[in-house]
Amino acid sequence: MQIKILGAHNTESRDSRLAGLLIDDILALDAGSLTSSLSFEEQLRLKAVLLSHHHYDHVRDLPALGMTLYLNSSSLDVYCLSDTIEALSACFFNGMICKDFTRQPEGKPVFRFIPVSPGVGLEVRGYHITPVNMPHSVPSAGYSITSPNGERLFYTGDTGAGFAGNIAHISPQLLIVEVTAPNRFTAFGHSNKHLSPMLLEAELSAYKKVAGCIPRVIAVHLHAPFEEELKEEMSQVASRLKANISPAHEGMVITL
Repeated sequence: MQIKILGAHNTESRDSRLAGLLIDDILALDAGSLTSSLSFEEQLRLKAVLLSHHHYDHVRDLPALGMTLYLNSSSLDVYCLSDTIEALSACFFNGMICKDFTRQPEGKPVFRFIPVSPGVGLEVRGYHITPVNMPHSVPSAGYSITSPNGERLFYTGDTGAGFAGNIAHISPQLLIVEVTAPNRFTAFGHSNKHLSPMLLEAELSAYKKVAGCIPRVIAVHLHAPFEEELKEEMSQVASRLKANISPAHEGMVITL
């Protein structure tokens, strides 16, 4: 399994992109950076998109991707919670901001939204996928993804404290987890259900008590202006836990 980090941040600039991962060039996790990171040919190779939740930085590129697919007579399956479908239908695909790609072209719409349920596994293009509830400010799902060859990762999407208990039964080789802001913003993280390095340390410690070990950890959703501070604090967490914890960056490639 090859994982490419398309977007590693929660804000966008010349040097940072919004949330997005790509697995084996065909399976996308979140859509904050799909069109801004991929060529037209790469966009057309996509087979499915998994959305964690409906916040803008995780869905921003869907309308632009829809236009690419529309102009090339292509379609794509989009898997997400029913709450996410409702939000996108009301705010994005309502015929006012862009074409309603969930209905056009008639008879073969560009996007086929497929609702997922936490704890209910499904097969997507040979990958076994299980959505898992994540504690966030809106309904949100993380995803356990097992490749046809048996490699496994878990992607949290956005999450606050308490997610470790939800994945205690999962043993991924790689954990891709949001860590948004430095420890001085931990109170903000608690109230808005995001992680700081301090909160990440508590979650990984709780996970280790149950699972016996900590998998490799890649941190995403970094707030770019505080990135150096985040890196230093995550390095300290890695040292205390004797764990492999790395910040993600755009263009990063991980192979399992």
